[in-house]
Amino acid sequence: MAVTDGSQDPGVPMVRVGVAVDIPEPWCGFLTRRRAEAGDPQAAYVPAHLTLLGPTDIPAASLPAVERHLAALAAAHQPYLLHLRGTGTFRPVTDVVFVVVAAGISECELLAGAIGSAPELRRENRFPYHPHVTVAQDVPAEALDRVYEDLADFSAVFKVEKFTLFSHSDEARWQPRREFRLGG
Repeated sequence: MAVTDGSQDPGVPMVRVGVAVDIPEPWCGFLTRRRAEAGDPQAAYVPAHLTLLGPTDIPAASLPAVERHLAALAAAHQPYLLHLRGTGTFRPVTDVVFVVVAAGISECELLAGAIGSAPELRRENRFPYHPHVTVAQDVPAEALDRVYEDLADFSAVFKVEKFTLFSHSDEARWQPRREFRLGG
């Protein structure tokens, strides 16, 4: 859910955007299947990813400025290793089980902070930023417990060389809009 401050003019065309690190194969398909097996309906629409900017509504006319901002900060950040290992949960605050970021946390936090520094992308967050890969959300407790246990030994290490700007319209699936390579 995008958080807006209510100051948008209702006549201004808006677009919902998000920024994420795509999880490469074979792990993306595996984690997305596990999310579907847990009964999470979002698995059909959102492949496994690590969010850098959650869903945010912006004026459509701001997209070029957002893309310039993302290109500049991507060029200024170097590729890094991301190690996903084991599971965690946000319960009892929210019914979420996720794969833990064991290494690359600081790099994710720096990127997320830089992305959110653009005036067009500033938003109120319900919770502090915590890099993770969701594998079950808003499903029965038994399903959360099962995926938490089943993926406890999960491990993947890969180099993050880019992030993706996604947009969402009235369609049910997020659409990649543009990739931004780290380090220029």
